[in-house]
Amino acid sequence: MVATVMSGAAKRVALAARSSGQAQRVARLSASAGAASGRPRTLYEKIWDDHVIHTQEDGTCLIGIDRMMIHEVTSPQAFEGLRLAGRKIRQPQRLLCTPDHNVPTGKERLDGQLGESPESLLQVETLDENAKRYQLPYFALNDKRQGIVHVVALEQGFTLPGCTMVCGDSHTSTHGAFGSLAFGIGTSEVEHVLATQTLIQSKAKSMRITVNGSLPFGVTSKDLILHIIGVIGTAGGNGHVVEYAGEAVRGLSMEGRATLCNMSIEQGSRAGLVAPDDTTFRYLKNRPMAPTGEVWDKAVEYWRTLPSDEGATYDKEVVVNAADIAPQVTWGTNPEMVAPIFGKVPNPADAETEDQRNAMTRALEYMGLEAGQDLDGVPVDKIFVGSCTNGRIEDLRAVAEVVKGKKVADNIKHAMIVPGSGLVKRMAVDEGLDAVFREAGFDFREPGCSMCLGMNADQLEPGERCASTSNRNFEGRQGVGGRTHLVSPAMAAAAAITGRLTDVRNLMKPPGQQTRAFSSAPAAQKPQGAGMEPFTVLEGVAAPLPRPNIDTDIIIPARFLKTIKRSGLGKHAFSALRYTDGNSVENPDFVLNKDEYRGAKVLVAGDNFGCGSSREHAPWSLLDLGLRCVISTSFSDIFFNNCFKNGILPIVLPQSDVDVLMAAAKKVENFTVDLEAQTITCAGGDKISFDVDPFRKHCLLNGLDDIGLTLQKEDAIKAYEDRISVERPWI
Repeated sequence: MVATVMSGAAKRVALAARSSGQAQRVARLSASAGAASGRPRTLYEKIWDDHVIHTQEDGTCLIGIDRMMIHEVTSPQAFEGLRLAGRKIRQPQRLLCTPDHNVPTGKERLDGQLGESPESLLQVETLDENAKRYQLPYFALNDKRQGIVHVVALEQGFTLPGCTMVCGDSHTSTHGAFGSLAFGIGTSEVEHVLATQTLIQSKAKSMRITVNGSLPFGVTSKDLILHIIGVIGTAGGNGHVVEYAGEAVRGLSMEGRATLCNMSIEQGSRAGLVAPDDTTFRYLKNRPMAPTGEVWDKAVEYWRTLPSDEGATYDKEVVVNAADIAPQVTWGTNPEMVAPIFGKVPNPADAETEDQRNAMTRALEYMGLEAGQDLDGVPVDKIFVGSCTNGRIEDLRAVAEVVKGKKVADNIKHAMIVPGSGLVKRMAVDEGLDAVFREAGFDFREPGCSMCLGMNADQLEPGERCASTSNRNFEGRQGVGGRTHLVSPAMAAAAAITGRLTDVRNLMKPPGQQTRAFSSAPAAQKPQGAGMEPFTVLEGVAAPLPRPNIDTDIIIPARFLKTIKRSGLGKHAFSALRYTDGNSVENPDFVLNKDEYRGAKVLVAGDNFGCGSSREHAPWSLLDLGLRCVISTSFSDIFFNNCFKNGILPIVLPQSDVDVLMAAAKKVENFTVDLEAQTITCAGGDKISFDVDPFRKHCLLNGLDDIGLTLQKEDAIKAYEDRISVERPWI
């Protein structure tokens, strides 16, 4: 039974324990030059060293393969090769077979039709026959455990840390989420593993991608990997095995890590890895094919030695800041053609090379998009949620959270949800997600790869546009002439409800907050637990104050700082300019005393606004006065930071843009400041874009002050307190 099969490492542990009569540290069992020399090693090096059987003079190695997954598309010829050569399968118990690529997922499946074409039926039947002939572990089409091989192997516990895992499918990199060296192979190599349980390989280079900070609200692992691919390109990982590290990666669930590693192949990487940790072990414990009892304990002991050593070096390092990431959407015909949902379609004229320009031009022609077009708002025809990238229960839960109580837009021709396995579907039904989907208007189907690659009837028609949770947006990937926009499950759900590509954060409930639309005017009440009023779209009159070097003492004189409250300072703001006596007699020439500017929400100011003191009373007084946005060519750093902490948006623009806005303000034009779109629109027609730090933007949109942000770490805080109560009870 596969359930009792141990990895090679686990077997060595058990044998060593029996032979010595004591539990030995598994770290000492790793016999390699790196370990012997004491040189710090990466996770990849440790797994590689533990699996090298023989090394040629040219450095090519024969490595042991612990486990292989088999599906119906890349295996028939491999089995045929074995039979023609009269060879046996060396380790049948280390295999796991299931049909997935071109199996039907619709009603015909329920009616017992096992193939949608003669070719499809033949492939599935051939896998059936081979599994029976060689008595292989097999989840047939009518087995409740059947599904996409890269979903099934994980949920069964077939994938284990420290193992070498292969499959005749490029997205085998998925399994690296568990700290296994997993990569796709060709049919000839499938045959090689069947016969020898080994492969001939050259060691790859190593690469580490560190993601600092935590992912912002509404941003998922799919957005993270799309962003990374956008940064390093589809060839950025060529020749490398990539290890993902950093706070954001550690914070991902196993499903999220699987999504991250799944798309490693889309950046050219040989494989993707995440070091195993307690999150990994909790997921694996008691899985049907995972070790049990004493073997489990010793396996975990070994797995804990796998993370990269401190001081280990990599051939290439990339650092990404999680705060820079927003929900992503692809606009072109490969995954590196990606942008934040609030971005615009890029202009080929801006490309650095002629090749890039030609590729972009072709992509836009194929996708039916125009340079400069807003991505937010592009209408879509179909929705696909599924694939080995995003067909797990966590993905379905994310969709349900967005669509519950809503309806699929009228312009959506078909919104399908295809679970990654029969067990995923069962969990969804047990949790009532299927009812949520159907009430919203989704087609909840049977497990399979489905529209991800369009091998079955689940395809796009020419010209149809799809918001898809799959992994590739190549021309014709989901159907001839089909246009694919890669998104997260939550983003796909948002597209289904609105009928267009849109920022899912418009439809989500931030922790501790009420549902609100980021693109609408600020809510009347502050969301519970947020800490400050969210800044979304601000509409109102802009007051011109062209005087440069307005310092904090001009904004609020020190004499008014004798207060224990934040509120009530607005009446003293700009008192030296606002009042002839400095206290209460209004100066009719001061802009904010003019009737047309009373109640202004935006201030267009001169250069170097807010210089001087670090006191927060300055932004407090502006906020109390009703000002929520200040525009200038420059600000004092301290004042600039204090504005964000208090829900005021300071915008830095070039002098030419400030001049345009200043002229519009003098005409008493209404301004619309759209933080999500990062635009300022004047009633007279002028429209100017501005930059803002992504993390600060996230905080303003969500009304998160420092306390609100800290409280998002409640679990970590509680864990720290519990630990301290034990370690240092005297505190």
